[in-house]
Amino acid sequence: MKLEGKTVAILIAPRGTEEPEFVQPRDALKDAGATLTVISTETGTARTVNNDLDPGGDYSIDKAVGDVSASDFDALMIPGGSVGADKLRADQKIVAFVRDFFVAGKPVAAICHAPWTLAEADVLEGRKVTSFHSIQTDLRNAGASWVDEEVVTDQGLVTSRDPDDLPAFCAKIVEEFAEGRHGKQKASA
Repeated sequence: MKLEGKTVAILIAPRGTEEPEFVQPRDALKDAGATLTVISTETGTARTVNNDLDPGGDYSIDKAVGDVSASDFDALMIPGGSVGADKLRADQKIVAFVRDFFVAGKPVAAICHAPWTLAEADVLEGRKVTSFHSIQTDLRNAGASWVDEEVVTDQGLVTSRDPDDLPAFCAKIVEEFAEGRHGKQKASA
């Protein structure tokens, strides 16, 4: 079990996170032995979506972001979904939580629209990333070098484009989180 003893935070929006982008990485991390904590803006239940428009399932939220710190975890995973990612990036506590992982040099994974949160946290300057194609200009404007590839790793930051990339994304996040790879950087506030 590659991630035995590792603690991983998984963000989820109260509504609008893409279900396969939450469930498949969660299951891959759990199967690899990680201890997982699902975090959102508030406790309770999160409702996911499929293809941004179709209802998904309900998932328990373990902790509200105000009750945790990046120092409590070894790594962070952020699923996409345009509505969910937009809700996460609009919450300043979530943005600060994400930024703290970069300041501490801890590995982070983000898929699809999730890199919006990274742009809001101002941690993309000089990073090579991918994402859902429609947000590439946002990421470039945040200082990233955007490429159209299945999975991209840059100093412990793992990004992918969409649900079709989940097999490669899940394998890469397990690998990166196991190695604890990171590129510590100073993130501006």
